[in-house]
Amino acid sequence: MSRGVDEDLLELDREALIAEVKRLRAGIRSHRDSSGHELCWHHPKLWGLLPERTDPIPAVPEWPQFLRGCLKYRESLDRQLPNAPRTQAELEQKASAQGVEHPADLHDEAAVGPGRSERVFLDQM
Repeated sequence: MSRGVDEDLLELDREALIAEVKRLRAGIRSHRDSSGHELCWHHPKLWGLLPERTDPIPAVPEWPQFLRGCLKYRESLDRQLPNAPRTQAELEQKASAQGVEHPADLHDEAAVGPGRSERVFLDQM
């Protein structure tokens, strides 16, 4: 008999459920509060909050398709958030300020959680 993906919640007591909700909310807030170039990254830390032990390798678009997608995403931000502050910070400027060569070198393993995959392919911030 196979279990549903969320049946593990039935085994948690009230305190464990509250702790799980707080952990998930922290992960969602971290993702929600990302800004600037952080918006463009692969997000395995967010997905690592799920109990499934999986580490999917994404299909990576070829450069022309990828860049067209980036442009569409940025255009959608102009439509959806026309009054959001704008920045001219380059990606490398932010990474250098944090003491790493590239944001993909940034990874907070503690935020992944116990029993979760800690493998990161690209990174999210």
